[in-house]
Amino acid sequence: MTVDQGMSRRMVLGALGGAAAGTALSGFLPLSRALAAKKLVVGFIYVGPRDDFGYNQAHAEAAAMLRSMSGVKVVEEEKVPETLDVQKTMESMINLDGAELVFPTSFGYFDPHMLKVAAKYPDVEFRHCGGMFKAGTHPANTGSYFGYIDEGQYLNGIAAGHATKSKKLGFVAAKPIPQVLRNINAFTLGARSVDPSITTQVIFTGDWSMPIKEAEATNGLVNAGVDVVTCHVDSPKVVVETAERRGAFTCGYHANQAPLAPKGYLTGAEWNWITVYKDFVTKAQAGEKPGQFVRGGLKEGFIKTSAYGPAVSPESKAAGEAVKAKMMAGDFSIFSGPISTNTGKEIVAAGKTYGQTDLWLEGMDWLVEGVVGSTS
Repeated sequence: MTVDQGMSRRMVLGALGGAAAGTALSGFLPLSRALAAKKLVVGFIYVGPRDDFGYNQAHAEAAAMLRSMSGVKVVEEEKVPETLDVQKTMESMINLDGAELVFPTSFGYFDPHMLKVAAKYPDVEFRHCGGMFKAGTHPANTGSYFGYIDEGQYLNGIAAGHATKSKKLGFVAAKPIPQVLRNINAFTLGARSVDPSITTQVIFTGDWSMPIKEAEATNGLVNAGVDVVTCHVDSPKVVVETAERRGAFTCGYHANQAPLAPKGYLTGAEWNWITVYKDFVTKAQAGEKPGQFVRGGLKEGFIKTSAYGPAVSPESKAAGEAVKAKMMAGDFSIFSGPISTNTGKEIVAAGKTYGQTDLWLEGMDWLVEGVVGSTS
């Protein structure tokens, strides 16, 4: 039994109907697993389209690479909301496709959705992008992975700091969650390492994909004198294209948006998810348990940077590459004191350094000095 590509797995599962579906699928499951025994079936779930020039595309590009691995079958579903719909998608991937390793990639999939489904299917491994897995608290067949992409955002900040003439940068962000705040702060610290007078105006749109609000925010920032814009939304396409039309520079995020801004693209912070996914799949094929709290940055190959655009000066390249080399050597910390918040509170004391693996950073709820905006 297969699912037609034009019909979502959620629709198929729902059509089987309530209790009857449970009975039908419980009988179908062993057959499905038997048919899939020669392959490891891996499921990917995306909150947006796979070709969004952003977050979902970065995962989908890695999923496509997995298809070249021997004994691996990849199943995907895009545009799945962070609601009960994702539970239905996970269950259908397991019951209809025989998935044994599932990657629900969006922030809101973790709790309660992935955790609830994982408890129901203890023989299936679930790994979530960005979730804070806690051993002994969460199901033993779950885990999380993420990359220190704030390293790329710090390097974005250095490029922005050299390019800006107004000393005003802009950041279009979805939600004030720790991963987003960490990127805003790293970008600002990178820019202010070039010139401490630089500020970053942040605008939160309220959700991961809000194209109209993203365009309005970008135009509003440029109207306010901002001449370099970056973002943390699912698809940077609208932000990058709007800034390019307005003559502003941009720094990319998630994937490479250089084709969208041939004049103004400076560089970008990109995911390199194949490093993570290949490791998980290789372990699963060998009968080993994939890692449950997996993190890495430039050094570990979890992230990468876009090539420099034509507007980047030799001085800017040299400054960025010098810091990047230190990051690759494990000899650079973004969050080294003294650091104050934009409300004047000292948050990292002089002489104190937080390494990338410090979990305190994953609970970040503050904005650094130089950021114009609020988390509330």
